[in-house]
Amino acid sequence: MTYLEILQAYNLSLLQWIAIGCAVFLLGMSKSGIKGIGIIIVVIMAFVFGEKASTGVLLPLLVCADIFAVIYYNRHAQWDIIKKLIPWMIAGVLVGVWIGNDISELFFKRLMAIIIICSVFIMFYTERKKSDSIPTNKWFSYGTGFLTGFTTMIGNLAGPISNIYFMTMRFPKNEFIGTAAWLFFIINVFKLPFHIFVWGTITKETLVLNSVLIPAVIIGFFLGAYIVKLISNVSYRRFILIVTAIGGFTMLFS
Repeated sequence: MTYLEILQAYNLSLLQWIAIGCAVFLLGMSKSGIKGIGIIIVVIMAFVFGEKASTGVLLPLLVCADIFAVIYYNRHAQWDIIKKLIPWMIAGVLVGVWIGNDISELFFKRLMAIIIICSVFIMFYTERKKSDSIPTNKWFSYGTGFLTGFTTMIGNLAGPISNIYFMTMRFPKNEFIGTAAWLFFIINVFKLPFHIFVWGTITKETLVLNSVLIPAVIIGFFLGAYIVKLISNVSYRRFILIVTAIGGFTMLFS
């Protein structure tokens, strides 16, 4: 099939193309540091392509945006945190690959929504207390890393979990974004072979579609990076809390 024939085979309506374009534009903004909007992207893509198939369409676009993010925010990455979380994220991905075909999509979304909403309420409480204490329990990091890896493999839904972790760790804005950028770049590259060879959700056809959508990702990234510069650390934390909470409720009722 030719390039054009592959695109035509998707048989997407104009409204679906607009929805996909908006989703990948938001993806670029999300990777630039406008956190918390990832659930909106996942919901739109799942509506167009289906729950599982959409994960394969999204992943190469996520890797593309990750590359821009690690270059742009590289100097702010906290490698001690990355080294602590990565092994547990990898474990979560492997478990996700194993049970990904069997877990109920509805059950997973409801469970994730409840975890996210409860976590956000805890974060609102700690923010109101103005406590500067940082959790040091190693099981907090291990559990967060595992859950992040599992949820990113099942449905690219790890953003809210990692947001809550970095908020709890009291990371300033740029350290938050730079550390998350490297974490997800590493783990998204690690996920690629499983989507290609195990689940079969990344194919020549999906990569052709990705090539059309990449410009929207790039535009979204640089616009988002400009907006992030204008936001103070305090306002950034509040924004993450509010948008993550909205995302949790969106997942619960979607």
